[in-house]
Amino acid sequence: MDRPRRFVVEADGGSRGNPGPAGYGAVVIDPETGETLAEAAEYIGLATNNVAEYKGLVAGLRAVGALLADGPVGTVVRVHVRMDSKLVVEQMSGRWKIKHPDMKPLAAEAAGVLPGADITYEWIPRERNKHADRLANEAMDAGGRGAQWEPSASTAALDAPRSSVADALPPIEGPPGNAVAGAARARAALNRTSAPPPSEPATPQVGWGSAPDLGAPATLVLLRHGETALTPQKRFSGSGGTDPELSAAGRDQAARAAGAFAALGTVQEIVSSPLRRCRETAGAVAARLGLEVRIEDGLRETDFGAWEGLTFGEVKERYAADLDAWLASPDAAPTGGGESFAEVARRVAVARDGLITRYAGRTVLVVTHVTPIKTLVRLALGAPPEALFRMELSAASVSSVAYYADGNASVRLLNDTSHLR
Repeated sequence: MDRPRRFVVEADGGSRGNPGPAGYGAVVIDPETGETLAEAAEYIGLATNNVAEYKGLVAGLRAVGALLADGPVGTVVRVHVRMDSKLVVEQMSGRWKIKHPDMKPLAAEAAGVLPGADITYEWIPRERNKHADRLANEAMDAGGRGAQWEPSASTAALDAPRSSVADALPPIEGPPGNAVAGAARARAALNRTSAPPPSEPATPQVGWGSAPDLGAPATLVLLRHGETALTPQKRFSGSGGTDPELSAAGRDQAARAAGAFAALGTVQEIVSSPLRRCRETAGAVAARLGLEVRIEDGLRETDFGAWEGLTFGEVKERYAADLDAWLASPDAAPTGGGESFAEVARRVAVARDGLITRYAGRTVLVVTHVTPIKTLVRLALGAPPEALFRMELSAASVSSVAYYADGNASVRLLNDTSHLR
């Protein structure tokens, strides 16, 4: 049997806003010489980081297919994909389940590009993925000018000088004519340090005894905004009605929180919901720490529709059937075109993914609302939707979740109000 054709694919994607203007880049490399065989990049409009990364993978695999188009039929093909997206690598390796509905068709598309090829996946740090990263950014820059990426204008290769990447794929083993067995051994060698043994569940493992050093996590310190006039009255206050300011009590709570964070000295970035009560709370902390506030629309509170400004009792009196449905199912929305908890969870998860990618290894203060905070905690714990009704979150309380490079999350704090006493 002829020696297999071997390729290395490096792919990346990015979104400026997550979701926001997005693009991908991919490069196909000869693993023996380090020579660039093909490049691909495209501006794809508004999308998330994860969507752009998957599209970069698809483009890289299609570029391999194009290189094989004129070759002999039946050629054994081995492709080693390297990406800095832990999500894509683990999902395509089959170790993580694909839960998000937007990811499933993209993963299926990637899996169908090179049927019969032996494809392995490896996570690499971002600094080792410069070529594909540069291509993705060139594509986004072109999109910002209302154009598409052109190969003739690319300088991405300058960020990735030619070098041998032969060690990216283990050598073929086995007797002559037994390339299939050799490929199996190669796959085992590639996955020996990262894939769980067959007897173990194919899901991310939690534990500390023998776990590898994953580096500093992205830590989201979750601060609920201070009180407004509606807070002590326990009225529905979301994103679909009025946008109340902090009350005097709320401003005092924000100041106390700012003092506590200043004393700790751990916050490196500040992100806030676009709603006024959060921006005011975040602004108080930012002024004390000398930091800027970045607005993230995905962190806004639920739109409670016709329930905005009403108490629970008033909603029960006026919209009893709708309230019962809402309490029974995360897919039920408040009366009058509000958001269901399932809809909120999807946009909060997108915002979360963008934050932990953007702020890997850093501590970020996230100033937001009851539902987004409870949702982040619930998702980190893998708890069912009804867990939202089993958590208490006081005004200006602090919670915290750490997100590690292997995809695991650790809830470190919930509803801490010690700084207010």
